[in-house]
Amino acid sequence: MEVFALPLQTRYEPVRAKQLLNPVKAPSMPFDWSINPYRGCQHGCSFCYARSTHAFLGMEADDTFQHHILYKDNAPEALQAQVERTLRAKSGRSRLGRIAIGTATDPYQPLEGRLKLTRQCLEVLAAYRLPVSITTRSPLILRDIDLLRKLPGSSVNISLNTLDKRIWRSFEPMSPAPAQRIKALQGLRQEGIEAGIFMAPILPFLTDQTEDMEQVVEQAAEAKACFVMGSVLRLNTAEVKSWFFGTLRQAYPRLVGSYADWYGHSPTAPKAYREQIRSQLARLLERAGIPAYMPEGGAKPIQAESPEDDKPVQLAFALDL
Repeated sequence: MEVFALPLQTRYEPVRAKQLLNPVKAPSMPFDWSINPYRGCQHGCSFCYARSTHAFLGMEADDTFQHHILYKDNAPEALQAQVERTLRAKSGRSRLGRIAIGTATDPYQPLEGRLKLTRQCLEVLAAYRLPVSITTRSPLILRDIDLLRKLPGSSVNISLNTLDKRIWRSFEPMSPAPAQRIKALQGLRQEGIEAGIFMAPILPFLTDQTEDMEQVVEQAAEAKACFVMGSVLRLNTAEVKSWFFGTLRQAYPRLVGSYADWYGHSPTAPKAYREQIRSQLARLLERAGIPAYMPEGGAKPIQAESPEDDKPVQLAFALDL
């Protein structure tokens, strides 16, 4: 398979996936499996913890992360085969629980508009009526509302941590504008899709002021968000920390010392600060009448169903590039 390039010197490289569903072992996570049709992300968020995945592959975790994108060109076929194998196994139906899409890269980054790998994966999941939780910054998700309606108990998390244009451009240089994300949330809710805001990461000294967080909450309320979840910045690895500090040094040099005090020898902000932010957000959400949690999709667990008449799932493949 040939590596090809599109504008902005971004490289797009196909890779073959042996399987697409990755089991999630952490009991604290609200899902059982994760799916990531892409590695690397064109949005280029400076705080993205997934930069380390490029390092695991022997690649650089710098701007290579947003300019060398790996895409799993057989993702829908690998997913369907894995779901069918699991269903054939003993207790297979109970093993296929909630699936998260977009845990390590945005499933609706610009390349998805051409390849439609995420959409094809949703077609497979819809055929088996498997619930999903999707996290994205992109309004492109509105394209797939027809499939989201067929996925019972599913929800969408729109990532948005600020309405400040300077902060957005500094740390998420190629991601959709905050206003576009709010419109995406509005569109999802108007169609009856469970959706809310993932206010993350909350950046200390930048997006953590009450008035800043309140603006996001107010926009979420106007869009009739089902929930708002918040999470303070984490810098888990040396690669992520190095890239983030480089961005901070360029955009907000006055804050480098404060961040070094907190994150120099720790991946997280101090516990007292995180508890303060949690309480601050809880008060704002209570005032707005918005839950601070992600809905579970009903009281009863949702299990996989076989496609009608046990026919293979027909996939709508994208046109050749």
